[in-house]
Amino acid sequence: MPTAAEQAAERYFAGWAAKDFAAVRAVLADDVTFNGPLAQLQGAEACVEGLRKMSEIVTDIEVHKRFVSGDDVLTWFNLHTSVADPIPTANWSTVRDGRIVAIRVTFDPRPLFAARE
Repeated sequence: MPTAAEQAAERYFAGWAAKDFAAVRAVLADDVTFNGPLAQLQGAEACVEGLRKMSEIVTDIEVHKRFVSGDDVLTWFNLHTSVADPIPTANWSTVRDGRIVAIRVTFDPRPLFAARE
């Protein structure tokens, strides 16, 4: 049976993939932090707006594996975009009381930067 942390991560990714930003917002704590190669954000509204902008080029989110340890969930996935080949990505979410309080993302952003040129 999935833990509350794993369920929160699943809801986050399902909402993002469906571009259902109300569903994404519902799983984020008000004071969530986001740290990644393209942005450092504070607060749920800023995080949702960042995902909304990123979703303009996202065509698919292909989850390969989810690792759960207590309140921490690491999701390994390929980020498919309209501007670059799939990008292997790691998302480490920390969940408290059923809501995501911290998101740390890592991937090689060079393909996205090259697409801007």
